[in-house]
This record gives sequence, structure tokens and C-alpha cells, in this order.
Amino acid sequence: MTGATPSTASSGPQPRSLLLEGERAVITGGGSGIGRAVCQRFAAHGARVAVLDIDKSAAEATAETVGGMAFEVDVTDAEAMRATVDDAARQLGGLSLMMNNAGGSTMAPLAGWDPDEWDRLVRLNLHGVFNGMRAGVPHLLAGGGGAVVNTSSISGTRPSAGEAPYAAAKAGVMALTASAALEYGPVIRVNAVAPGMIRTNLTRPLLDGLPDEVERYVRTTPMGRVGDPQDIADVVVFLCSDLARFITGQTLVVDGGMTLHGAGVDGLFDRFFAGPTT
Repeated sequence: MTGATPSTASSGPQPRSLLLEGERAVITGGGSGIGRAVCQRFAAHGARVAVLDIDKSAAEATAETVGGMAFEVDVTDAEAMRATVDDAARQLGGLSLMMNNAGGSTMAPLAGWDPDEWDRLVRLNLHGVFNGMRAGVPHLLAGGGGAVVNTSSISGTRPSAGEAPYAAAKAGVMALTASAALEYGPVIRVNAVAPGMIRTNLTRPLLDGLPDEVERYVRTTPMGRVGDPQDIADVVVFLCSDLARFITGQTLVVDGGMTLHGAGVDGLFDRFFAGPTT
């Protein structure tokens, strides 16, 4: 664990007003991509931030940029998550915000998935969110309430071929989010974001290796570009702020309009897995 003086360091434009001043937040998967951007925007809006990531050095690097604290943890380990969130809440002096963001995926034909890999992806993308909420909700209740945002995906709202465990898990995140909103409202608001094609470590091999696909994404996305982690982070700030005080149990799609034309990685399955898929 590392600690530093709180800072408003952030990439992207600085806020005109502090929407999260005095809030205390835990973000999983905060070492890179969307999680890192959320940590930066939370800090820029006045929140104190605990960065959780399975990659200790990545967590520490993010924490250094935001004047936060870093914790190494595997979100699929329920008891490790509980102990880590307990420690973070203690050092923060309580907990009022949480983002369960850690996740990842690969691609394979449905009948070709190794059961261990299927289980790994579901544990990471769905159980990891449950483990985070299981660890964080008691602290939010003890502090009088707060907000949770979980990371789903457009794969959960409109799946593509080849991503069955990821899509199923992300759909599960949406259901889990709604269930938690029913159980803990009005004290805790619980929402989810469903990112589209965003430049992160998860999508980098695709975006760097298949420039023709990037051209297609840009052409078929009404906003005319691939998304940036900051596009998601600013929406998470909104959902955690008082501006979203009457919003709970929702999954907000943030995809530049991509899914108006189809799913996120349509066509890649046929491109990589031509022929029999069993």
C-alpha cells in the first residue's frame, strides 16, 4: 500500500466545479484503462481514492498520479476483497463511493471453451463485482449511504459471437446491479455503465492489429470515433454525484451510438474461427 497527499491531477479537462468533494472511493481495476481514468476524474472532482488492482505496480502508478492509496488484490478472491476494502475504508476514514470495474475477456467458439477458462472469465467479470459489493456495502451503510457503479458492457446488452462467458457475465452484472438497487435504496444508489469500443488494454490488440476494423468502428459509430476511457469516467462521476440523485438500478450504455448498428465485435468470430466451431 502506498499513500500520498490528495491531488487533483488528471488527464482531460479540469472540472469547473467539484462534484465529489469530500467523497471516499474504492475503484477496482484502477491500474489502467477505464479504472485509471475514473480514479483520475474522481480525484479531480475532490474525492479521496483507493486504487485496487491485481497489478501492484499499476495500482501504485495510478495512486501516485491522484494522491491516493494503492492496494494489490484479486477481485475473484472474496475474502481478500473483503479484507482489502476493510483496510481501504479504514485508511480513508469510511467509504461513500465504489466502482467495481475489474474485468477482461478472450474469444472462442461456445463449445470450444475450456471449462476452466469459462469459470475464470465468469468469476472475474461477475463474481468480482459481487465480491466488491459484498465487501463495500457494509461500509456504505455504516457511513449513511453512497453510490456504487458497476462496469457492464455492450456485450451484455447486445452480444457478439465468440464472447459467450464475457457477455453472459456482463448481462449478469446488469441484473446484479438492479437487484442491489432494489435491496439498498434509498440509502445506496446502484447503477452500471456499459462501455462500447473504448481504447484500453483489453481492446488494444484489436485496435492496433486490425486497422480495417477501426475504420469500420469509426464509420458505423454515430459519434465518429472510438471511445476514450475519459468518456466513461465522466459518466461514472455523474452517476456518483448528486446530479444523478434520482437514478438507480440503471445500466447506462456509453458507446457513441455504436450499437444502433450492431454489436461491438460483430464479424470477428467469423474472421478468426472460420469453419466448424465444435
